[in-house]
Amino acid sequence: MARSAARFDLPEVDDFTRPYWEAAAEGRLLLRRCRAEGCGAAHHYPREFCPYCWSEDVGWEPATGRATLYTWSVVHRNDLPPFGDRVPYVAAVVDLAEGPRMMTEITDCPEPELRIGMPLVVHFRGAGERGGERTGGAEGNAAAEGAAVAVPVFRPA
Repeated sequence: MARSAARFDLPEVDDFTRPYWEAAAEGRLLLRRCRAEGCGAAHHYPREFCPYCWSEDVGWEPATGRATLYTWSVVHRNDLPPFGDRVPYVAAVVDLAEGPRMMTEITDCPEPELRIGMPLVVHFRGAGERGGERTGGAEGNAAAEGAAVAVPVFRPA
């Protein structure tokens, strides 16, 4: 039985992050929002506490999927599978409409057309795809559980 190559683009899904990855596989982006009185801040990456007030009263909420480009860098070399098959690609930081910044990848846009502040929209790369994207329902293997996984990436709105 042949072993598949290690993948460095798939998350380790655990009980806490499972709602996030399940929503992504359905084509939905989730954020965490603090429910503490006087705070209410949204944050990303998902954490079990609010990084602003330290409250543990936080919950999942749907994001709009809209963002603006904050900064980017074109990656020309990455030896970790499967990134080597994707170079060059655009690694980026985006400002989500809800406020948090998110590290991601920009797709479907030539690098010379990228502009700080340009409007973007989320879409999802399925784990079973080498470089393509899909808008949800990804198939693939996340960790050893065989769960469907899709990774949020962004393209011009």
